[in-house]
Amino acid sequence: MSSQAFSWLFLAASVIAEVLGTVALRYSDGFTRTAPSIIVTLCYASAIWLMSVSVRHLEVGLAYAVWAGFGTVLIALLGILCFGESTAPLRLIGIALIVGGVVALNLSPS
Repeated sequence: MSSQAFSWLFLAASVIAEVLGTVALRYSDGFTRTAPSIIVTLCYASAIWLMSVSVRHLEVGLAYAVWAGFGTVLIALLGILCFGESTAPLRLIGIALIVGGVVALNLSPS
């Protein structure tokens, strides 16, 4: 497997770590609950480290767009599916636009 392929795997792991950290943030109650606060810290630190490894072989702008975009989409979907947040049409359109923007950046010539 090429180093660029590994970089994409590291980036995907970074997105997952960031999303897990953000879910734990909801349960940390303003960092007053120990276990969720530790999970937040570990997940966010892991996300940043994994991102730093991925940008060794990926363009930083593209990597950050994918990381931020898909992290935002996953958190929005988890909010809808797990936390009963709004499914207003404008929110769903926003999610689709984020995905479209990340895809457009990925398809742009280098």
